[in-house]
Amino acid sequence: MHAPLKPITKTETKWAHQLPTKRSRQFQHSRGYVRKALSEMWDMQALEIPLHAEPGKPPELSPGWGNISFSHCSDGLLIGWSPKQIGVDIERADRSFKANQIQMRYFSETEKQDLMDLKPEVLRAEVLKKWVIKEAAIKWQKGNLANDISQWIFCEDTHVAVHQSLGFQTNLQFLHYYNWYLAIAYNATLHKNPMIICQKHC
Repeated sequence: MHAPLKPITKTETKWAHQLPTKRSRQFQHSRGYVRKALSEMWDMQALEIPLHAEPGKPPELSPGWGNISFSHCSDGLLIGWSPKQIGVDIERADRSFKANQIQMRYFSETEKQDLMDLKPEVLRAEVLKKWVIKEAAIKWQKGNLANDISQWIFCEDTHVAVHQSLGFQTNLQFLHYYNWYLAIAYNATLHKNPMIICQKHC
């Protein structure tokens, strides 16, 4: 997050100036590096990428340009692109937070039962894992955190996440990748459309 900012459009700059200082920098950072990554993938100018990513709304590319999702944490930005619908989330694996309060407030009764009697550090890791998975599914859905986070349930055996009330289903991959937990929800099967992860230090 301390890497130099990259160019963004005039509209994105206007949006950024309407945000609080910390949020503004996060916004400029993510939009600039999303543009940079896509410009390298497509060999075109970053500011010509047809990205519409207004604050607080799901990012979109113009029709025919595929699907985009991104997420950032204290020291990383995860950018997901796919020809099909996609949602991604990233968190540091060692993030400190009140795991018991999070699971009691946001998780389903079944998930709460599964987490009972876990030691504090194991509980923290499991709650964080589930949170990242749920966030990726919600972004895939283009849903709402408050309404949907308790509804998404992930089956590790099938790598499928299911929305309990709406019946949505998405393939989902969870990874403990170096210092981060990553989750990718997508409309494809891995054996037909291999997932590629590229890591770049800035």
